Amino acid sequence: MASIQPLPKKRKNNNKQSTEINERNNKKKKNQDLADVRKLGQQLLSNRSHINNLPLLLNILNPTLSSPPEYILEALLSVQSFFTPLVAELPSSSAKPTEDPESVYRVWLRSKFDEFVEFLIQLSVSTTLVEEALREVVVDTLMECVKVGNAGKFHSSIYHKFIHTMVYSIEEADTLLDLLVSKYFKYIDVCYFTYISLEKLIRTVDVRSASAESEKESPASASGELLIRNIHHVLSKIPPLQQLGEKSEFEMWNASGVFTKDSKTETKKKSKDNKTEISDVPSSVIISKKMKLKFSKAWMAFLTLEPLPIDVYKEVLVTLHQAVIPYLSNPKLLSDFLTKSYDIGGVISVMALSSLFILMIEHGFEYPNFYVKLYALLQPAIFIAKHRAKFFQLLDSCLKSPLLPAYLAASFAKKLSRLALTVPPSGNLVIIALIHNLLRRHPSINCLVHQEEKDQTAKNDISAKPGIDHFKNEETDLTKTNALRSSLWEIDTLRHHYCPPVSRFVLSLENDLTVRSKTTEVAVKDFSSGSYATIFRDEMRRRVKQVPLAFYKAIPTSLFSESDFGGWTFQSEEQKQ
Repeated sequence: MASIQPLPKKRKNNNKQSTEINERNNKKKKNQDLADVRKLGQQLLSNRSHINNLPLLLNILNPTLSSPPEYILEALLSVQSFFTPLVAELPSSSAKPTEDPESVYRVWLRSKFDEFVEFLIQLSVSTTLVEEALREVVVDTLMECVKVGNAGKFHSSIYHKFIHTMVYSIEEADTLLDLLVSKYFKYIDVCYFTYISLEKLIRTVDVRSASAESEKESPASASGELLIRNIHHVLSKIPPLQQLGEKSEFEMWNASGVFTKDSKTETKKKSKDNKTEISDVPSSVIISKKMKLKFSKAWMAFLTLEPLPIDVYKEVLVTLHQAVIPYLSNPKLLSDFLTKSYDIGGVISVMALSSLFILMIEHGFEYPNFYVKLYALLQPAIFIAKHRAKFFQLLDSCLKSPLLPAYLAASFAKKLSRLALTVPPSGNLVIIALIHNLLRRHPSINCLVHQEEKDQTAKNDISAKPGIDHFKNEETDLTKTNALRSSLWEIDTLRHHYCPPVSRFVLSLENDLTVRSKTTEVAVKDFSSGSYATIFRDEMRRRVKQVPLAFYKAIPTSLFSESDFGGWTFQSEEQKQ
């Protein structure tokens, strides 16, 4: 029995040794295979007789085969080095070979180049490509193919396929977009063709049916709302074209020129000495005009997508006046989108107000129902809305014009006055500031400060009750609100408000606001974002000059004295005994 016991231990040692031997063999085989891939690439680059190595290397790049990352990198570098000096001389993808063997060879090379590009696009969005550094190399190689793939010019077709694949990608869209933003969106021609690709993509896609189609074609492609989010993400990440002067220079990815086709007439112009010709570079004005045109087409195509996800819709409305309107070739193109958004009501109308106001003030857009819709937004909920600060500042700007009729200014003043009865103290401060500015800008409505009954029929009518407010709070037609027959009695109640800042601030309305030389407008932005927290913080910082104190000659024995309540006595139990 003793002689049998050591046997299991020996088997363990044998198993361990065999495992180590297998690992060494696998590692050796792996190194040998990698060396074989490197050898294939070296042979391909050294002699044309090894051209059959090209399909073998392309087979390694096939994403469906899931080759190891080091194999992909080695094959990628070899194939790129092979095609870089040849791609500018290759025929187009649609070219057909002639009887010449050299023509057949070049057409075959072109088909392999197209296959190489297709593999690069698939690798860029492949989820099996774990190493991000390798994905970055793939994108860089793809962009090099875009740079010279069209006979030395920018290959828009390859770039369009890449953008299309990126937008439809679910997991890798953000990663690829970050690479484009950090490396390639600084080039004006890349941004130019990005706008073109996005416009083509939007025009041909049906968001409502995209979900069903994408599930049939590829389960890993984006659909519906995710597709819209990806498109918006790309659009919002493209840096806007700044207003540059005549001598400004744009950095281009392909120096052969994208904008030179339409500027040939300018390149033939001679300088003043008639000896030298102007270089074949388009002016910044031409580039800016063409960029604005593509920018406008891409954004207008995106805004026609329906339905936009509510979060994307809100984000677009918030940034539209800063990120889109200044760079459109014709900002009035947004009029339909903005008026439709403004008519929805609620927070969507508040967000659309800023851009719509810019169209009216700076671009001459006419919207007859603007003030009617603006009046309808004055609800108690607006005083606790997220974007209330911007809304109140725009409201103050919209009511600044001295050309506004008296009935309109009076309706807004009275509506705000009525809201003062139900809003929080921070809202009261904004209302007082707005009414202060309205009374100062429009002297014709100062009658609202103190209005006496002028209707003789009402005086003669015995059944008519005194003190009736003629204002119609629920009326939507500003001409029928009867605001000019009312008064701002609600503001007078704020003099006794429980919040000290409100009762102090309302005293500013006691001044004669018709004398403009002695008064100034109130900055609404100082109160538009107020809350309970800001009011409390301001009160804590406030230095009080006079503090009420109570002095007693003798220590009081009861809470109330007998003189305070006649007929009552307040005695403690000890005094009774």
